[in-house]
Amino acid sequence: MKKRILILGLSLFFTVSFAQEKKSIKATEQPVKAITANTSTSSGSNVKASSAEITFAKDIHDFGTINKGDNGTFEFNFKNSGKEPLIISNAQGSCGCTVPQWPKEPIAPGGTGVIKVTYDTKRIGAFTKTVTITSNAQTSSKVLTIKGMVNDIPAEETFPAKKLGTGSPLENSK
Repeated sequence: MKKRILILGLSLFFTVSFAQEKKSIKATEQPVKAITANTSTSSGSNVKASSAEITFAKDIHDFGTINKGDNGTFEFNFKNSGKEPLIISNAQGSCGCTVPQWPKEPIAPGGTGVIKVTYDTKRIGAFTKTVTITSNAQTSSKVLTIKGMVNDIPAEETFPAKKLGTGSPLENSK
């Protein structure tokens, strides 16, 4: 009796899992076909692609080796190489130690701008951080990278100063 229940349970399990797999495949095929049909660039397409485009002079900056507390700011220069105004809607650092600043106003075609990225150099050790730029450009998401190594600054040795009035009465009278 236990074997029959086990066999029945396993067959039910496989039947349900294969049915769900077929259902999920069919569900994902339809949206892909719809997207492919709507985004074709041939004539008669209903979807208008943005003709703004963001082009960076460089998208990776290596600070090299810097000391704790040094300047961890770099400016990524970019150009709108498209034919429509470029609007940067967001710039998100990969963690709280990486803070981006970006222009909030639209960048005209042919215009330039700067995305300023600041890394908190109070954190010791090697780092590789990213900033994801979201815009209305044809390539709507772009990733900028900063990396480097932050060394700890050794503390200077200080010797205790001789304090007056802390010894015996004979020492204090000298």
